[in-house]
Amino acid sequence: MSLPTLRNVERGTPTVAIGVVFELATLLGVELFGVDPVALPDVVSRSQDRLALLPARVREPREPVDDDF
Repeated sequence: MSLPTLRNVERGTPTVAIGVVFELATLLGVELFGVDPVALPDVVSRSQDRLALLPARVREPREPVDDDF
């Protein structure tokens, strides 16, 4: 990669090919598409813990709420 191309990536120049940006991100260790596969089980476990706190279903009130002030 040339120095001018690197400068253009840093500046966000729209003429830089997206493949060059992806390659640079990979070289720098930037996660682009979600979670690292090694950390995925922990993320799933935390998500399941959060979902367990939600009610199984939501019921409509039996009587209509009188909100006419």
